[in-house]
Amino acid sequence: MAESAAPTLLGIRHHGPGSARSVLAALTALQPDLILVEGPPDAQDLLPLVIDPDLRPPVALLLYDPGEPRHAVYYPFASFSPEWQAIRYGLQQGVPVRFMDLPQAVRLALEINAATAAVPEAAADGADEVETVQPIAEPPDAAPPPAGPQGPELRRDPLRWVAEAAGYGDGERWWEHQVELRQDSSELFQAIGELMGALRAAADAEQPPELLEQQREAAMRTQLRAAQKEGFQRIAVVCGAWHVPALANLPPARTDAALLKGLPKRKLAATWVPWTHGRLTQASGYGAGVAAPGFYQHLWDSVGEPAPRWLARIAQLLREQDLSASTASVIEATRLAEALAALRARPRPTLDELNEATLAVLCQGDAAPLRLIEEQLLIGECLGVVPEHTPMLPLQLDLQRQQKRLRLPPEAGQRRLELDLRQPNDLERSQLLHRLNLLGIAWGQPEQASGKGTFKEHWRLQWQPELALAVIEASLWGNSVADAASARARDQAQKSDQLSALTALVEQTLLAALPDVIHALMALLQDRAALTHDIPHLMESLPPLARVLRYGDVRQTDASRVGPVVAGLVTRIAIGLPAACSALDDAAAADMFAHLQATQAAVALLQEAGQTAIWQGALARLADQVGLHGLVAGHTCRLLFEQQVFDAAETGRRMGLALSPAGDVARAAAWLEGFLHGSGLLLLHHEGLWQLLDAWLCGLSGTAFTQMLPLLRRTFSGFAAPERRQLGERVQRGSSGPGVPGVATHVDVARADQVLPLAARLLGLV
Repeated sequence: MAESAAPTLLGIRHHGPGSARSVLAALTALQPDLILVEGPPDAQDLLPLVIDPDLRPPVALLLYDPGEPRHAVYYPFASFSPEWQAIRYGLQQGVPVRFMDLPQAVRLALEINAATAAVPEAAADGADEVETVQPIAEPPDAAPPPAGPQGPELRRDPLRWVAEAAGYGDGERWWEHQVELRQDSSELFQAIGELMGALRAAADAEQPPELLEQQREAAMRTQLRAAQKEGFQRIAVVCGAWHVPALANLPPARTDAALLKGLPKRKLAATWVPWTHGRLTQASGYGAGVAAPGFYQHLWDSVGEPAPRWLARIAQLLREQDLSASTASVIEATRLAEALAALRARPRPTLDELNEATLAVLCQGDAAPLRLIEEQLLIGECLGVVPEHTPMLPLQLDLQRQQKRLRLPPEAGQRRLELDLRQPNDLERSQLLHRLNLLGIAWGQPEQASGKGTFKEHWRLQWQPELALAVIEASLWGNSVADAASARARDQAQKSDQLSALTALVEQTLLAALPDVIHALMALLQDRAALTHDIPHLMESLPPLARVLRYGDVRQTDASRVGPVVAGLVTRIAIGLPAACSALDDAAAADMFAHLQATQAAVALLQEAGQTAIWQGALARLADQVGLHGLVAGHTCRLLFEQQVFDAAETGRRMGLALSPAGDVARAAAWLEGFLHGSGLLLLHHEGLWQLLDAWLCGLSGTAFTQMLPLLRRTFSGFAAPERRQLGERVQRGSSGPGVPGVATHVDVARADQVLPLAARLLGLV
């Protein structure tokens, strides 16, 4: 057999439109009979889907351990990724394409073993919680450079040293100018190979490569030798530029075999998942990320001169935000960007020149619109699409079918969704989102609905790429969303050791419409409630059940079994409340204050006369309790006054006792905070209460007033702005009652006139 020709090594950066075009040009000129691409051989069977018209980047290969989906790895691709274009070229031309790298099954096993070895034996049970997310990239995490290139630093970010030597601030900008914007790429890859050879020689002289890097390159060389033995003559290798020197000169095969001998391995599954441009940025933590994937996508899609089209897109975005951006401004900005590029000896405007021209002309020197441009265009958040026939688990397929049926497609950007639960389609959407939250798939977050209607529900939706892995993890619970949510709810119920957590789970289950689970949960809830003697826990448990009982009819859920449990909780809370509120310190009183508010809201929501009477009776007994903390006592009095159990005279009597000069000043301030919390309307509408408070404040000594001032400011700062303004105006006018010592009720005009000439001279008015 004739000796195989040397492979053509195409060293690239993993994402860049210029690199992708150069790779396509090189492949077209070479006409290879085999293309080897740096990537996981474990995903070889998924390569044919790359040319499927329904697979639209950005997408990522997801490899995971089926038994422990937390152990997973993503390999992202954009349409401007050189590897993506090389794979598409090979498949479209009928040229075999293979991934060449150390199998991810081996790399994952090595990382898990290393993490397990690093955990002390006493904590070894938690080692399986290690999560691995290693994108297809070299590790270029930037760190402040030392005085000169050293082995570890040079190996971490080799392009930075070249960029600094050439006068650039960072390696990405140097690569963009020298590679991505290059017009002629005929000798580009030869130059990259020579440059990386020099950098690797300098790095290896300081310190040999890490073992994993040696094993990866040994695996690449092994697969390259295998391809040559099969008789391929025109082999093209597309790999990270750093690996080119290691593949240019093959050492003896036995050296690589020794590096790969006896390596552990795990069984992995692989699939394609949607990805986003936001996850391709350096800011997302992606090692091979780029600064502006949206701009790179524009460069890839544009034919001819991309600068005018880019500036036209910016103008359109500004107009959509009601900002001025004329066609003449676009022309002027284009001329400015081209002039700046010419002054800097660049073949065409780069992102730097375009940003400067945008700021100067389209934004008129205002940097604020640039943040909008960065979010909407430079990053250009978009979500890829994978075809339905991609290998998926049953739960993934069921979720996709429901998203399609309910017209609720996943989107990369945030979307606010208002649901009318009286409409069948919106009700099913709500149930799906609640079921996903039960499974830990946080696609949608519920928001507080505006208005008083109980039939509306507001959500904030945003699909993140990591949710694909969350769906795979949730598949352990069942093959459909409903079955999986039911199984996980049962499991959580058995593990819940607090009544409040169980009642919250009951609410979630009812909102998710899982009737097969709710009966078992209600039986467990009744048993737990009967055995719970902690009144604060009972008070925490009441609000979720009250919401279920109040809004069950709107959601068409069967909440009939919740009523007896709620009635029992209200009765037990009322009986045990006085004892639970005795001997409270400040922290415990603040907690009980929150519990009282929540319980009052729950009882008011139920609108059941018998339970309201029981609760009001408990509050009345609590108000007469001796030694009650001021915060709790004040709020109890406020609640009874609002519910007309106490009239204005009784409320004034109790306030007078609480604010008596003979009492403790700190307790009086706490009572006042509890009484006035959230609203000052009582003071505005009840003259007696106003005068009591006014007299108490005027009677404080200077030292006591200084000590109480922070607490008083905190109390009054919780009032609405109009209330604070009206209170201030009333103080300015003075009391309308019989008067309080020390506070003026009229103005002596004659005496005031005597001051005016001197005041005018001081102000320079005369």
